[in-house]
Amino acid sequence: MNQAGVNDKYKVSPFYVFFLVHSMQTGIGVLSFQRVLAKSAGTDGWISIILAGLIVHIMIWIIYKIFSIVPGDIISANTQALGKWLGNFFSLLFIIYFLILGMTVIISYINVVHVWMFEEVPSWAFALVFLILIYYINSGGFRTVTGVTFLSVLLTYWLLFDLIYAMKYAEFTNLLPIFDHSILDILKGVKDNSLTMIGFELILMFYPFIKDAKTSQKYAHGGALTTTLLTVFIYLVSLVFYSQKQLVLTIWPTLTMTSVVELPFIQRFEYIEISWWALVIIPNMTISLWAASRGFKRLFNVQQKYPLWGMSIIILLINIFVFDMDSLYILNKIINPYGLYFICLYLPLLLLIIYTKKLRKRL
Repeated sequence: MNQAGVNDKYKVSPFYVFFLVHSMQTGIGVLSFQRVLAKSAGTDGWISIILAGLIVHIMIWIIYKIFSIVPGDIISANTQALGKWLGNFFSLLFIIYFLILGMTVIISYINVVHVWMFEEVPSWAFALVFLILIYYINSGGFRTVTGVTFLSVLLTYWLLFDLIYAMKYAEFTNLLPIFDHSILDILKGVKDNSLTMIGFELILMFYPFIKDAKTSQKYAHGGALTTTLLTVFIYLVSLVFYSQKQLVLTIWPTLTMTSVVELPFIQRFEYIEISWWALVIIPNMTISLWAASRGFKRLFNVQQKYPLWGMSIIILLINIFVFDMDSLYILNKIINPYGLYFICLYLPLLLLIIYTKKLRKRL
């Protein structure tokens, strides 16, 4: 067993890291990121996406560098670098972050379903269904979580058909002018695009569950690269489909594009899109809550099902009593940009501390 106490029979092949990273990054943010990005970077938003992708690759490299020195997960790394009490404090911050990430995905998707399909159905009813499904998947262990993620990616890529169909109405002059924004605007676009790029940090928790984990780094980079290319493609299609003013005013540009799809046997194709999108969202919810409950188990030495129950009850209560656009706005702000800042600032600092301690031991 490694330092995080994972038996080999519970581990997955390195190849699946591609799907775990790619699936976590491709979530609810894909439906709406274009509007915010268009406000800040306009026709140069694709540059912001590429820069955000480069940052993700650097962060993935840092994560694997940390675990090459300290085997285990983020709990082990924090304890090794900062000691028991301070290390546990930062580990608890990561647990809260993973919980808020999963909560944000669930509430955001329920909001989409409310607006587009079932306005009269209470949010807690949707939340209850999702939470029961998430608990059922997590109860099968990480291998089951990985299997669901793998199937999710395979079964949802046909949704790109919507974007290809939308190209019928493309106006390619909308891509101009190029390089018309300042560096500050492009960097602001990097921040605004973070909701579509975060998710790679879940490696911090599932790293011990990978067989021969060091060899999985190339698959992690591959998953992040695929997400970056997919996001650039979606943004470019949105630019040529909408005018600049339309894109800024459209809340869910990806979904709105599906309303132009016309098939002789389907009248409202966007209903299929939203329903099928649940397959995209379920791994986001499942892996986030798995990571949060796993971290709680490692930190407080309890069975993983108990914190998972507690987190599910918290999410359900929020949907019953405080579900509104203001709470969704607050959750999104915690994840983007503050969650991104926390990850991108903390991980390099953690690597520096671990590496310094390693050098001191050699002297």
